Amino acid sequence: MKEVKRFFWLCSGSHKAFLEDSPSEASKYAGIGATIFFTGIFAALAGGFALYTVFDNIWIAINMGLLWGLMIFNLDRYIVSSMRKKDVFWLEFRTAIPRMILALLIAVVITKPLELKVFEKEIETELIAMNAEILAANEASIRARYAPDTESLSAENARLSGEINDKESRRDELRLIAQQEADGTGGTKRRNAGPIYMIKKADADRVESELEELKTQNLALIDANNKKIARNDSMMASEMAAIEKNTFNGMAARLEALERLTQSHAAIWWANAFFILLFIAIETAPVLVKLISPKGPYDHLQSSKEYSYRVDNLEEIARINQEARQRTANLAGPEKGFIDEKLESGLKKV
Repeated sequence: MKEVKRFFWLCSGSHKAFLEDSPSEASKYAGIGATIFFTGIFAALAGGFALYTVFDNIWIAINMGLLWGLMIFNLDRYIVSSMRKKDVFWLEFRTAIPRMILALLIAVVITKPLELKVFEKEIETELIAMNAEILAANEASIRARYAPDTESLSAENARLSGEINDKESRRDELRLIAQQEADGTGGTKRRNAGPIYMIKKADADRVESELEELKTQNLALIDANNKKIARNDSMMASEMAAIEKNTFNGMAARLEALERLTQSHAAIWWANAFFILLFIAIETAPVLVKLISPKGPYDHLQSSKEYSYRVDNLEEIARINQEARQRTANLAGPEKGFIDEKLESGLKKV
């Protein structure tokens, strides 16, 4: 148990010797370290899942997820360990604001991949609907690209067929007129009216000949147009088959699916909001604990040690300046005054 506590002390970025001299602070910093440690674990899981959806490779996801978790762990550890307790709360709060903002950003980044995993079943259902919509839109786009040419060719075939039908109707009409002239039911009303019948039959034969020529010409054009239509249909079917094989299942698609779910389902919106708030609370907990907790023995020991370092530093600087003045004591007035001025300005900047 003691080793676990020491490990969490290490995670919190605290000084072990100070905590051993202030036992009342030990549990607080162990709790802070545990929060930082588990935040790193969550970050590793979230990053691994996110990268797995991108690369679809378990080993890349594991390695990069661990690297991401270690980075978040180290960043959280630095944020907490760099905070110093002061005697004025608002001064501490002002100092903590950038760290709080950074903690919020980290929480949101960590939360998003975990949200995708938590709502995975709902997202999968929504992705099916999204893929169906995208497929329908792509199919409509493909049809729209081929439709003008196909419609034009079909209209041309209808016109060519119409010419043939019109010519056939004209031929049938002239044949009927010649037949009626031959049997006396029409025309001159005289049976076997040879010359007039021959004239009308010649008209019918002429139109029959024109019809054969028109059929030969138009049917060839219709056949060519039908081949073009069949080629368009084949190309369109190939493109549709290609897009049916593509499924949109990446990170961006899942994020869009989650966004649609939160907009259309109030329950999912609230669950998503509470999930984000939970991780924001976890991520900001170490900073908040450090901020609202009173200044304890650990902070006093830390302040004393840092103050001792500053005093030692000032003493060393003063000693170096004194030695410099002694070495330059024999210089001429202007040079000595220049050096003294620089040494004095250096002390003011310390």
